[in-house]
Amino acid sequence: MKAPLGRTARGRRALASGLLAAALLLAACGGGGDADDSERARTDTTCDGRIDGTAQVTVWFHAGPSAEYNTLRRQVRDFNRAQRQVRVEAVTLPEQRPYNELVLSAAASGDLPDLLDFDGPRLYSHAWSGTIKPIDSCLPDRLREDLLPSIRQQGTYAGQLYGIGTFDSGLGLYVRPSVLKKAGIRIPRGVSEAWTANEFTTILRTLRAAGYPHPLDMGLVDARPGEEWSTYGFAPAVWSAGGDLIDPKTFRTADGFLNGPESVRALTVLQNWVEAGLVEPGRTDRAFDQERSVISWTGHWRYPDYAERFPGDLAIVPLPDFGEGTVTGMGSWQWGVTSGGADGDAVWRFLAYLLKPDQIHRMSVANGAIPATDSAVELSPAYAEGGAERLFIEQLRDGVARPRPRTPAYPAITEAFSRAFPKIMIDRAPVKATLDEAAEAIDRDLAAHDGYPRSGP
Repeated sequence: MKAPLGRTARGRRALASGLLAAALLLAACGGGGDADDSERARTDTTCDGRIDGTAQVTVWFHAGPSAEYNTLRRQVRDFNRAQRQVRVEAVTLPEQRPYNELVLSAAASGDLPDLLDFDGPRLYSHAWSGTIKPIDSCLPDRLREDLLPSIRQQGTYAGQLYGIGTFDSGLGLYVRPSVLKKAGIRIPRGVSEAWTANEFTTILRTLRAAGYPHPLDMGLVDARPGEEWSTYGFAPAVWSAGGDLIDPKTFRTADGFLNGPESVRALTVLQNWVEAGLVEPGRTDRAFDQERSVISWTGHWRYPDYAERFPGDLAIVPLPDFGEGTVTGMGSWQWGVTSGGADGDAVWRFLAYLLKPDQIHRMSVANGAIPATDSAVELSPAYAEGGAERLFIEQLRDGVARPRPRTPAYPAITEAFSRAFPKIMIDRAPVKATLDEAAEAIDRDLAAHDGYPRSGP
């Protein structure tokens, strides 16, 4: 029987090349897991502990920062040189919308690679649709216990582990201590000392009076419809106010949650900052570097540049408390073993290599992300007690960080929220009416999929 395109090495290469060309053309044209980790099941048969003969594994990897890309390529090279039983072939594809679209297209046609990486909250959709399969049978207990709780939480759907990342993310406020101290502003030393939203508003006004016209940079230049930054960066404000993007218990409706009074209140506060001229209007992502802003609401990826620009004058503090305590985002790109691909043990052999402490450290040094295991964290002085990025690891370990909604409806949720957010913040649209529209869009998707029953499509 002739193997279908994408199931032979030659076919996979042809498919990957075609998809990459299509993705580049698109780019040129501009084109819930509510079960606790302790309830995990080990009944999957993805790994049985043996590899028969030799195996070829095809990997798709999003083309992120160049250092991340180069590191993954070197890891593939080193893995292939170190042993002969499993041969890995990596294909890098464009990040964000073209990448997600290519994955969905390949899943529909049965042309997925053996190992797939994807933005963390999309795991639940992939698991529900059967694109990826559970990996509990592959994961040794020692490694499971070594993973950060946020990595286990993000990778779990319906009581089973479907994905695993080699790094996580951090979100907070970067500040210039020298500027704040001169203005008489207290600097939080941890999550228990987070500024309240009202206090933060006063701080921004104080800094504007001190000569900074737009003291806060919220990355509005990246707040575009369909982009993940809006959801990742500002869902924490909604959660901190007591709101949510969807019913967190049933995941069956967004009405009364995304457009509920708590969510409206949080986004109204943010909109008021913009209307008062306290926020960098989004012309560039260099406002903090260029000293027009002195507080930057962003993630771990900006630390290397900021630290180089302001050596000895940079601190990371928690996001503001909008009423229910400070909350931050979490989650980053994960790996999933696709259904119907190569032998699960062969795929896991490579994934286990990427999860070694030295390899996790290698990647986190390249991309600035938070290492996924406690043993790898220990290799990074920045996360030690008193380290420059200590807050990020504390937030992930102590439950301050929350995953984006763990439901197969997440793609519809982030699409709706990412369209509503710039309307509110940049176009100054009415908050309640805009969130009503977003909630309606999410509920239409839920209805179209019968609420995403656990049995899958």
